[in-house]
Amino acid sequence: MEPLKGLILSGGAGTRLRPITHTSAKQLVPVANKPVLFYGIEALVEAGVKEIGIIIAPETGDEIRAAAGDGSQFGAEITYIVQDSPAGLAHAVLTAEDFIGSSPFVMYLGDNLLRDGLRGLVSTFTEHEPDALILLTPVDDPESYGVAELDGEDNIVRLIEKPKDPPSNLALVGVYLFQNLIFDAARSLEPSWRGELEITEAIDKLIDDGRTVRSEVVRGWWKDTGQLADMLEANRLVLEELVTEIEGDVDEDSKVEGRVVIGPGAKLERAVVRGPAVIGAGAHIEDAFIGPYTSIGDDVHVRRSEVENSIVLSGSVVEDLGTRMEASLLGKEVKLTRSQGMPQTLQLLVGDRSEIKLV
Repeated sequence: MEPLKGLILSGGAGTRLRPITHTSAKQLVPVANKPVLFYGIEALVEAGVKEIGIIIAPETGDEIRAAAGDGSQFGAEITYIVQDSPAGLAHAVLTAEDFIGSSPFVMYLGDNLLRDGLRGLVSTFTEHEPDALILLTPVDDPESYGVAELDGEDNIVRLIEKPKDPPSNLALVGVYLFQNLIFDAARSLEPSWRGELEITEAIDKLIDDGRTVRSEVVRGWWKDTGQLADMLEANRLVLEELVTEIEGDVDEDSKVEGRVVIGPGAKLERAVVRGPAVIGAGAHIEDAFIGPYTSIGDDVHVRRSEVENSIVLSGSVVEDLGTRMEASLLGKEVKLTRSQGMPQTLQLLVGDRSEIKLV
C-alpha cells in the first residue's frame, strides 16, 4: 500500500458557533488555548501521515493558511485546497482528487477532537487494507448524525444521513479512511435533500458494489466542537490531562491549586487559580479567581472578577463583574465590565471585539 495522505476539512460557515464565527474560522477557536484544527494536524502526524491537504473555504481560508502555515511547525507538509461552496463531504473529497492521486488517505473533520488519536485506526487500515474504514460512537441523538445499520455480526449493512427513524445509536465520527475507489463512488452521486453530496451515500455505494467497508467503535472520547456546550466539554476533557507548567510570575499573595499551566510573561497578583486551568502568555490575573476547566488566552486581563468553566480568547478584558462568569465563551478582544447592580451568574457567548457593560 502507498503511504497514506491526510485530508482535513476546514471549510464550513460554523453557524452554530456564531457570533464567534462571524469573524473567525470555527476550526481556529481554541480548546485549552490551542486551535481545534491543530489537534487534527498533530493526530495525523503522530500516526505517521505527513503529507496533508486542508480543504478551505474562500471566506476563512486566508486565516487558516496564516495559522497553520506550510505545516513545518507540525513536522508536516500542508497543501491548501479551496472548496468554492459547502456542497457536502463527498464533494470535498472530489475537490481534493488531484492532491490525493492514487494514494489511500485519512479524511478528518477539522472541528473534531479524538482523545486517542489516529494511530490505531491507521494501523488497522494498513494491516487489513479495506476499501473504507469508518469510526463509530454511541450517541444519545442519532437522528442528528450519519448512522450505521449493522447486521448480527457487526458488519455494516448501510449508512443513513440524519435518519428520522435511526436503525441504531452508532453515529459516524468525523474520521474516515479510504482507498481511492471512493472517488468513483462520489462521482456517481446526486445531491441529497440537503443539496449536498453525502459521504454516507458514497460509502453505501461501496457496500452495494461488494467492496469491503470495516468499522471500529471509538475508544476514549470524541467531540464535535460545533456548538458552545461541545466546545466547553472538549475544553474540560483536554484540561483533565493537563500537566502543571508555570513559566509566568506568581506573587506571594496568589495561590495556584491543582494542575495549572501559566504561560511565559503571564502575571498573577493577589489571585487564585484552581486547576485544571490554563493561563496564556502575557495574561494578567489581578484580584481575581480563575476556577476549574477555564482557558484564559494570551494577553487576557482579568481583574476583580471570577471566571470558571469558560474559554476567554486572546486580548480580552474581564473586570469588576461582581459575580462569577460560568460556562461562557468570549471572543477575541472582548471587553466585559460591570458598573453596578446585584450579583448574578453570567453565561455568555460573545463575539470578537465586543464591549459589554453590565448595569
